[in-house]
Amino acid sequence: MNAEDTPPRAVVPANVNEPDRIAFGLTFRQLGIVGGTGMAGFGCYRAFGHLLPAVVWIVAGVIVFAVAVVVALGRRDGLPLDVWLRHGFALGRSPRTLTPGMARASSVAVVAGKPSVPAPLRSPVTAVSPTGVLTSEGSDKVLIACGTTNIHLRTGSEQGALLEGFGRFLNSLTGPAQIVVAAQRHDLTVYAQATVDHAPRLPHPALQAAADNYAQFLLDLDAYRDPLRRQVLAVITGEHAAEGAVRALSGLGVEAAALDGPAVASALANAVDPLSPPVPGPRAVPGAPITLRSTS
Repeated sequence: MNAEDTPPRAVVPANVNEPDRIAFGLTFRQLGIVGGTGMAGFGCYRAFGHLLPAVVWIVAGVIVFAVAVVVALGRRDGLPLDVWLRHGFALGRSPRTLTPGMARASSVAVVAGKPSVPAPLRSPVTAVSPTGVLTSEGSDKVLIACGTTNIHLRTGSEQGALLEGFGRFLNSLTGPAQIVVAAQRHDLTVYAQATVDHAPRLPHPALQAAADNYAQFLLDLDAYRDPLRRQVLAVITGEHAAEGAVRALSGLGVEAAALDGPAVASALANAVDPLSPPVPGPRAVPGAPITLRSTS
């Protein structure tokens, strides 16, 4: 095998965001959980030790300390167990119904016979301009719709060039960035209807019958399967940095284009409700008056 055709290997450390180990191979958070539990147990024993036999204190201490160790060292869904439990507790106390706007006592929904007051849906995005610049957490960000490229079909030298180009793209970023890969429900009825509408214009009856069969196949696929489409979005901080990111991604052979205001509003709406099919047509940006209503 030619040396140039050897696939390159890029070593990426797995502990980029790993917290520092303070003592005994434990982080500050883990030491706080284990040490805090031990200090609290010792304080309870000093204050109330005379009320129970020593055996009871030993058994209770072993159980509580074991639970503290599991919480400090355990992980669930890629999160530390204490963080996962804290998120679960916050989710259990948060309202199940969220609506845009301000909370109003008169807006009451009845769910399973119990009144439920909707809570306001607060998004970190505070503004979306018609050009597609969204404001979140005090900084301007731009969404870039990206295509994909298959690196496995390239030679070793081409793969190395792509990796170097992607590394230059990452090094050129001047602020936080995020690459979001999501799978969304893909509606095939639009393509089936377009096939049916175009079938009568075909020059031969056999082609028309094949088009009708293909449209029926798309409808069956949409009804009995769960077709998905992949969406790749790059969130770049800074409007001028986004222009350089589009050029860098295009140089890698990836189709990249910055989204305008209606496309950004549609992407945010799909992120809030990913299971529903996307609404056809452009969406109005927040604050823009709607002067036309589609009847389709």
